[in-house]
Amino acid sequence: MDPSQIRNIIGRFRILMIGRANAGKTTILQRVCDTRENPEIYNSAGKKRGVVYFSKWQPELTHSQCGLHNIENEMVFKSNPGFIFHDSCRFKAGGESEFNKVKVFIASRSKESKLRNQLHAIWYCIPMDEVCRPVTKGEIKFFSQCDTGRRGLTRH
Repeated sequence: MDPSQIRNIIGRFRILMIGRANAGKTTILQRVCDTRENPEIYNSAGKKRGVVYFSKWQPELTHSQCGLHNIENEMVFKSNPGFIFHDSCRFKAGGESEFNKVKVFIASRSKESKLRNQLHAIWYCIPMDEVCRPVTKGEIKFFSQCDTGRRGLTRH
């Protein structure tokens, strides 16, 4: 398929962001979208839920903002609407409830009949600010148990 046709088929590129607090998720999103603005949040029906405000001093979501970031909600930067981001808010190493929500979300998106509704990428953000950071049990669990049912997860 010609790469120029891909955008016509999928519409917007849909990405699931996973990682613990302060893993750099917000920074990555803003850099990819070449913006400093805050994302707008839409529910799965496309209705605007609000805007999440990130700051230099608090780059990650607060507990109250996590409610706005239900994994099903879509996060879009106004200046770069070609991407839809899903946030696995408060995804912690070993957190069974959060892990199950992510696993169900990935499985349900992989079964979508329309390519535009499927996940096109999963970005698992791992902070690398420690010299000898061990791989956590939660990370091992994610990469060994979460599967799209199609090609599996590619590790880069």
